[in-house]
Amino acid sequence: MKELTLWLGHPKPTRFPYDAVVGEFRRVGKHFVAEDLLATLALARDGVEDLPDPYHGSTLLHRFLQTALDKFDGRYDYPTYTGLALLPMPSVDDPPEQLPYALPRRDRLVVQLIADLLDFELAAGDGRTELLPHMRPDARTTAKRYRLARKVVAPALRRLGLVGEVTAADPEQAARDLCAAVQPELSALDRRIMQLSMLPVYVVHDEYMFIRVLQLFEITFALLAAELRGAVYALVAHEDCATATRCVHVAETVLRESAPLFSLAATMQVEAFRTFREFTDGASAIQSRNYKILESLCRTPDPDRLASAAYLSVPEVRDRVLAGTFTLDEAFEAASSSGYLTGVEREKLTAAMGRFAATMRRWRQTHYSLAVRMLGDQRPGTGATEGTPYLKAVRTIPVFRSVQHTEGDVDLESA
Repeated sequence: MKELTLWLGHPKPTRFPYDAVVGEFRRVGKHFVAEDLLATLALARDGVEDLPDPYHGSTLLHRFLQTALDKFDGRYDYPTYTGLALLPMPSVDDPPEQLPYALPRRDRLVVQLIADLLDFELAAGDGRTELLPHMRPDARTTAKRYRLARKVVAPALRRLGLVGEVTAADPEQAARDLCAAVQPELSALDRRIMQLSMLPVYVVHDEYMFIRVLQLFEITFALLAAELRGAVYALVAHEDCATATRCVHVAETVLRESAPLFSLAATMQVEAFRTFREFTDGASAIQSRNYKILESLCRTPDPDRLASAAYLSVPEVRDRVLAGTFTLDEAFEAASSSGYLTGVEREKLTAAMGRFAATMRRWRQTHYSLAVRMLGDQRPGTGATEGTPYLKAVRTIPVFRSVQHTEGDVDLESA
């Protein structure tokens, strides 16, 4: 409060006492932050809104305050729980010429988030942090996390040319090597974003990993949506089937590479998850904007799907669909009927879309399997959502109408 009160006397965004404020949020958990601190932060937000735009640092500060004050404002939800507004992820609304930079942008963020997660796990194991002290996992579980996190990050490291930086066979040493390779390369802004995007609701150790895993999935969905939008654009605007096929291939590859995130999440202690979940009511993954954009870019959702809680919870995406969004399904059918596709081009694009559909179906099945493990097969989700029964029901929704998937579903263990 002292640092914040002093700042309010001279509200310069670059001098905001982030460390003190974040430290207090993490000390008690977002759900338990004192009302007087929240009220003072609301005053700070009012001050930032009055600053001229653009003003150096004001955008980041405003996004942070919006995230930190979600419960205070009564608008707490999945995007604010996961701090998505603070993460510099690709966007489906980026200009088409930015698409070649989308995958490297996503990969850099993946590496940063995994390194941050590993640094937290290492610090807890070394006794270097008191952050989230409740229900620490045992050494065996932590070692498994090191191994799985390395598996998650390996493709991104390879594409970024950093694979040689992490070669140790021992999982813990590999984790230390990754942190040592990544952390010196982070800019001051990168470090700040890693800090501000981690505001757990309680003080249970495993929530740190849970939030990072959700963020990693979200930036992956964002990339996939950008790639599928690129495929649609290539077919419709340029009659460029090769580029469209490449975009779908990138999307399928990255989605398939994300499978180890489920295994990483599965190391979460069930009792730990159920403990902090008590304070996440109102934030449900059904509110994922990026996933719905991705889904609705594949094909237009059926009317009952658009009328369900899945899309009613993301009204801006629903409005976009209702306004008319050209989908990959429609672009493929239009290209096929126009006659400009050669037989070979059509065959390659059909195969790429089929592989993507199969991978998406496996992703849904594995998500359901993990939810059952954590919640049971009849437990409701947060925010009065249907939980595992909902996930079970949506597993078999067709990804495309024009192209069918070609492989069967698999469970969490085989993924």
